Amino acid sequence: MDILNTISLESNSQIKINFDGGDLSSDAGLLLFKEFLFKIGAVKLVNRMFKTNDTAWFRIHKDDTNLMQVIYQIISSYFEDDCADELTNEPVMTVILEKDALASQPTLSRFFNRMDGDTLSQLNQIIRELRKVIYSIKKPEFMLFDIDSTLLDTYGNQEGEGFNYHYQAHGYHPLLCYDGLTGDLLKAQLRDGTMYCSKEADIFMKSLLDEFLCDFPDMPLFLRGDSGFASPDLYEVLEDKNCKYAIRLKENAKLRELAEEENQALYRATKFNQVDYAVEYGAFLYQAGSWNHPRRVVFKIEKPYGQMVHLYTFIVTTLEMEPYQVIQFYCGRGKMENFIKECKSGFDFASVSSSSKLVNANRLLVHALAYNLFNWFRRLALAASMRKQRIDTIRLKLLKIAARVVKSARYKYFKLCSSCPYKKEFYETLENIRNLQPQLE
Repeated sequence: MDILNTISLESNSQIKINFDGGDLSSDAGLLLFKEFLFKIGAVKLVNRMFKTNDTAWFRIHKDDTNLMQVIYQIISSYFEDDCADELTNEPVMTVILEKDALASQPTLSRFFNRMDGDTLSQLNQIIRELRKVIYSIKKPEFMLFDIDSTLLDTYGNQEGEGFNYHYQAHGYHPLLCYDGLTGDLLKAQLRDGTMYCSKEADIFMKSLLDEFLCDFPDMPLFLRGDSGFASPDLYEVLEDKNCKYAIRLKENAKLRELAEEENQALYRATKFNQVDYAVEYGAFLYQAGSWNHPRRVVFKIEKPYGQMVHLYTFIVTTLEMEPYQVIQFYCGRGKMENFIKECKSGFDFASVSSSSKLVNANRLLVHALAYNLFNWFRRLALAASMRKQRIDTIRLKLLKIAARVVKSARYKYFKLCSSCPYKKEFYETLENIRNLQPQLE
């Protein structure tokens, strides 16, 4: 004990304080995440597939380990590059990365600035290959594409930033596509802030559909989208790829006219009761001026509780279900807002701080990769009692565990907090990881 640097508190002289507690960490739960990545082959895959176009002939910190360091930092909520300087000798981080010291903030910033179109393709391919590994463990019966866009705030003169009238703010306007059942982020693409929702959405979805048709040819495909994606170009791509869809249409006079019969039926049904909720469903064939053929449109007309007005919902669809079933199917996409919220608040998707749009596109995909890795970890390995919890809760309960490192001649012992209230969940998660049987190449 360093007696000379031990101090006493004036409030209680029996309390002594010094900094002689040994190597301690507050992120011991990352050892579980490291074990999961090893089990699904993520570390080897990144090592094999990821490489920047670096002109330097020698670097201490390699590209693949830099990428893994950034992912571990994101999982641990160390979002900023500057955090690397404070984590240089962090005991858990250095062990799971098998390094004496972590890369510093300048090293990580230079690492990001080396990223280009090639690394963007590599990151997309890594996510695709890892998805195949995950589906080899548990493959979904069908794929439910939920497509949407969001705003990522920008500051200053950043390439591609612009004022978005929908959000009434400056930023980027990326396209996102999630699995509506599991929350997996299937694809993310950074776009200029001024771009409309459906702009190039057909190209975006075509490449994703081609991936699934190639990797999982027998999997039924479905898509949901709001009225921002009511584009004939997108309809044609989905129909060509045999992807069933339900996309909301903006209300207009022609659609209301075609639904007038059900509207009058609703008036008659509520003539003597203007208080209670009432609803009518229906369907018709409709061809807008920009469509090359008629399509089925289902609709819902509802009178809300305590109101006299009628509200309309129109959905263009290729689903062969009853109108009320199509409406229910479409309304299920509300969960996507929670996925986007978790990506932005829990994984800092808005970390697009570079002046280069291409670098920011790479940053977005790195955070998307971290999000997916954690979502797979939560779904396949996490203790059953924790699988519905958000990332912030899981960090607090399972990842932010105090530990002391004790080194011997041959081993490093991580002595985790004895009073940790989630020991059972820790051991259950570790057992679940060991029971996984992924098909690795």
